[in-house]
Amino acid sequence: MKSIDRASTVHSSTVRAGFLAACCAVALVAGCSSTDTEPAAEQTASTNEVTIAVTPTTTTVVDPGTEPRRVLAFDTADTDSQNIDLTTTSTVQQQIDIGAAQDFSSPELTVPLSASTADAVPEDDASTGATRSIDLTIGAATSPDEGLTDALSASEGSTARLAAIDSGAITALHITPADAALDTARAAIERSFNAAVYRSVAFPDAEIGVGAVWTIDQQVLSGITLNQRTTVTLRALDGDRATVDIAITQTPESPVWNLPDNSGTLNIASYTYTGSGSLDIDLTQPLPVGGSITAGGDQMYTDPDSTTVLRQTVGDSITWGDR
Repeated sequence: MKSIDRASTVHSSTVRAGFLAACCAVALVAGCSSTDTEPAAEQTASTNEVTIAVTPTTTTVVDPGTEPRRVLAFDTADTDSQNIDLTTTSTVQQQIDIGAAQDFSSPELTVPLSASTADAVPEDDASTGATRSIDLTIGAATSPDEGLTDALSASEGSTARLAAIDSGAITALHITPADAALDTARAAIERSFNAAVYRSVAFPDAEIGVGAVWTIDQQVLSGITLNQRTTVTLRALDGDRATVDIAITQTPESPVWNLPDNSGTLNIASYTYTGSGSLDIDLTQPLPVGGSITAGGDQMYTDPDSTTVLRQTVGDSITWGDR
């Protein structure tokens, strides 16, 4: 790391520590974790339920599409349990000044899910505006990382709940790990679900037809507050089965990143992040029935009190597949 004197070095080290702390926060963008997995016997089991509030969405119709048009909304009350695989990836490459590049990527993770709609919406979810409660049971999750796969074995049988509106917007996420679930596996599953939440599609409450275009605006909190715009195009509609194309852009709300634990600030010198993909959605099923979305970009941050420059290349993907 380039430095002029000891004071400068100490400050840059503080910025480095704060940056890594922000990087390792559970988040959709710039989220990372070590790819090293400790032996299961040395990890800590946890039984605490995790509740993650989800930022609200604003949906705006740009083009209503062709006739015939109708309001598209989920109706999953009478649907049998849906079985689907959720696969996520997250890559984070980081470089400080001219130092060696560092890899904080998370291993690919595939989570088998059984999803069903509950008969009633719990009071805490109803207060968020949710009209549907989607119950999820987690099967035997796997990863190409053998250490993570070993840690995941104790998470089989964990449960989760999505609070959702009939439009498809998700308002809250609850995860209840199995009694023997390990912290490493729990964190990996949380990241995977968080990615799925912020790649979900909400339909507008207006009548639309094939070719319709609408935007979904939502903030993503990942150390930096990001304004995410998802542009959705209804490519095909056959009864309750819809295929949508998706384009994503994210921009920071502020040009300054306030690092965690009062460890300083970084100026956001440049920030690019875009993504695209498509999803197959059955309005009678709780979760997408197929499709994938891939996103990524490059960011550069500078220390306002020194010459330190932080560069990141990040990427993530989410894939839904029947099983």
